[in-house]
Order: sequence, then C-alpha cells, then structure tokens
Amino acid sequence: MSWIRTAVTKAVEAGGGNNLTRTVRNYADSVVYHAGNAVSEGAKIIQDRIGPRNLKSFKHTLKQLEEMSVSCRGAERIQLLRRWLVALKEIERLSLGSNDHNEKNPEERLTFDDSKDSPRKPTMVYYVDSDMVGEPRNFRDVFLQSEALEGITLSMILEAPNEEEVPLLLEIYGLCLTGGKEVHNAIISSVCDLAKAFSGYQDEVLVKREELLQYAQGAVSGLKINADLERIDAEVSSIKEKLDIMKESHHSLIERSAKSHEEMTFPTVETIKEEIAQIQLCSKLEALLLRKKSLSNGDSQELHAEKVDKLKILSESLANSTSKAEKRILDHRYHKEEALNFRVAKSNEVTQLEKELVVEVGELEKQKGELEAALKKVNSSLAATHARLRNVREERENFDEASNEILVHLKTKEDELLRSISSCRVEGNVVDTWIHFLDNTWVLQTSYTEQREKQVNGELKRYGEYFVNLVIHLLSAYKVRNIG
Repeated sequence: MSWIRTAVTKAVEAGGGNNLTRTVRNYADSVVYHAGNAVSEGAKIIQDRIGPRNLKSFKHTLKQLEEMSVSCRGAERIQLLRRWLVALKEIERLSLGSNDHNEKNPEERLTFDDSKDSPRKPTMVYYVDSDMVGEPRNFRDVFLQSEALEGITLSMILEAPNEEEVPLLLEIYGLCLTGGKEVHNAIISSVCDLAKAFSGYQDEVLVKREELLQYAQGAVSGLKINADLERIDAEVSSIKEKLDIMKESHHSLIERSAKSHEEMTFPTVETIKEEIAQIQLCSKLEALLLRKKSLSNGDSQELHAEKVDKLKILSESLANSTSKAEKRILDHRYHKEEALNFRVAKSNEVTQLEKELVVEVGELEKQKGELEAALKKVNSSLAATHARLRNVREERENFDEASNEILVHLKTKEDELLRSISSCRVEGNVVDTWIHFLDNTWVLQTSYTEQREKQVNGELKRYGEYFVNLVIHLLSAYKVRNIG
C-alpha cells in the first residue's frame, strides 16, 4: 500500500496546498490504514457470526481424515466414502445456493449470511485453529488440504475397490480432482490396474512397494484441486466485476467531458476517491494473480522426470536379470541333458556287462555239473565271478544314487530360478504399469498448469495495461488542472 500513498501524495503536492489537495492526501492515508485492517476485521466478523458451537479443530480434523483414509477396510471403507461424499456434496450445495442467492439479491447478502444461524437452516461446520490466518475453513477445504484423498487412493491400490466403492470414489474424484468425467474415469481405471498389478506383487527384487505407493500418492496430489486457488479465483472474479463497473463509469465521464470541454471542471473529491479505489483494486488484482501463478500441486517437472527415469532404469535392470536367469536355466537344462545321456550310456554298458556275466555264470554252472573233477577250481572261479557281479551291481547302484542327487540338485536350482523369473516379470509389469500411470497423470497436470499460466498471463497483461492507462489519466488530469 505504500506505493499508492507515495504516488497519490506526489500528484497532490503538484497541485498546491488548497483544500482539495489536503482532502485527497488525508483520504489516501485513510485508505491505506483501513485496507490494512480489512482482513483481520472480516475474519473477526465471520467468527462472531459463526458462533463457537459450529467450530472444530482444523489440525485435529485433518489428522483424523488422513488416519481414517489408510486404516479403514471393507465395510468401514464404504461407509467412510459415503460420509465424505455426503459432506462434500453438502458443501457444494450450500456454496451453489449461496452464490445464486448473492447473484439474485446482492443488496441482501449480509442477510443471507446471517440467516445461516437460523434453526430452520442447516448450519455449516467450520474448522479453525488459534494460530491459523484467514477465514475459517469448511470440510471441503480441510479435505483438500489433507492427504485423505491420496490415502484412500493408496488403500484402493492395496485392496482393490469393489463394485460399490468405484462409483463412490468416482464422485469424490469429480468433486476434488481437476479435469472432466473422462479424466476421472481414466484415473479410476488406472487405480484398478495398479491394484490388480499390486495384488500379485509380493516378492520385492529391486523396487520397494512403499516407494511405488509414494509415487502414486504424488501423482494424485498433482491432480487435486487447490482450495486456495478457488478462493483466489472467486476474489479475482469479484474484483473484475467491480473494475468493469468502474471502467464503464469512467468512460462515461470521459465522454461527457469531451462533449462539454469548455465546461470541464476540476476533479471532485468523490472522483478522486473512485480513481484511488480503482488503483487499489488493480493492485489487489495483480497480487492475487501473482499468487495464483505461484500456486502449484504435485511434483515439479524435474522430480517427475527423476521418478520416471528411476523406474525405467529399474525396469531395464529387472529385464536384464530375467534374461540372465533364463540363460542360466538353459545352461542347467543342457547339463541335465548331458547327465541323462551319460546315465543312459552307462546303464546300457552295465546291462550289457551284466548279461555277459550271467551267460558266463551259466556256462560255469554247466561245467560244474560236467566236471566233478575240477569242482574246486570251478567253484573258485564261480565265487570270483559272483564277486565281480556284486561289485558291478553295487557300482551301478552307487552311480544311480549319485546321478539322482545331481538331478535333484539341478531340479531345485531350476525351481529357484523359475521363481526368480516369475518375481522379476511380475515386478517388471508393475513398474511398467506405474510408468504408464505417472506419464498419463503428468500429461494431465502439465496441460492444466499450462492452461492456467496462459490465463493468468493474459489477465496480468490486460489489467496491467489498464492500470498504467488509469495512472496516466490521473496524472494528466492533475497536470491539466495545474496548467489551468
């Protein structure tokens, strides 16, 4: 406000020390003083009007909403969604009703506000803390400022929503997220996809479940409506209407002065007050637009790119791990096949040897019956042959046991690698789903941010030029008066 006082004071000093000059200077000081107290006085009036019975703790309610959003499951979660939806719709209904009443009866706006305390009207619950600046907040303001919407979305990802929860969540998204119905349907579909992907994601390899949930939370925050932005838009709209009315009045005055130039008089105190009021409105409008431009939700472009790049790197690492595991499985299968082939060859060799020994035993038995004289020698040869046969069979049994142990070991390794491949593939699919979701939400957020910046820059340029022209006109009027 100091620059307004300085500009007006310099303009007045150029006009000398008459009564009009002193009046303008005193009025400028008064305007600056009263403007500084406007916000605090307005908040005090609202608090007195609301009454202590309709006030609740802002911080306590915010904390309670966030805790309930992540702790409720099953039927409790459905009831929680219904309560939130009813409260948000009631806020919207009361807000729309208040706006319609104010548009139809602008002179009775104070009466409408006072009627909220009437027992025949539904009362609004407001949330405020002793250290909070500005007007008390309603439930929608608390809900948007908290992370309850992000929490319930994470709850839906951890436990997929049922048919009853999907329409409730869709309506809440419609009241709390930017974009149209198609955008909200796309977000619901993405949440269901994330929940489906997350349900089979149990074994963590590279990516942490908590980290993916944090990324999803940041993406939802980027699409959430900013309550401060809505309040700024409402105040900007009100200032625009006032400026348009003042502008029409100012143009009418200029046209009348141009038609009756000879009868033109010096500006009156009321005219100067009106022009100073226009300057104040322009200054306030500029401050609001600059504040609107500085507001932002969600991740910055650099942080979003960092998250996506990190997930892409992890996805590539998982794909490489899967490829290496598959290659190792092929190697194990090759060794397994070699072991089986060796086992078959060895078994055939032992079988053939066994057959030959059996034939030999038969011949020796036959010789035993025929050659009684050489019985001792034949019996000795027979015992030796039987011993060789036992050794060969024991060797085959030992070899079979060792071969079976090798096969069991290879089978165990193969099962472990198959489980590793399954985990990597599941996690890779989850990461790809997350990348797709983050890219989609980022495109929506970027589109909304660019549109808002274009609108704000246009309004800044428009009302900046208007403010410059207004100041030039004011100084020109004083210059003409001094020359006259």
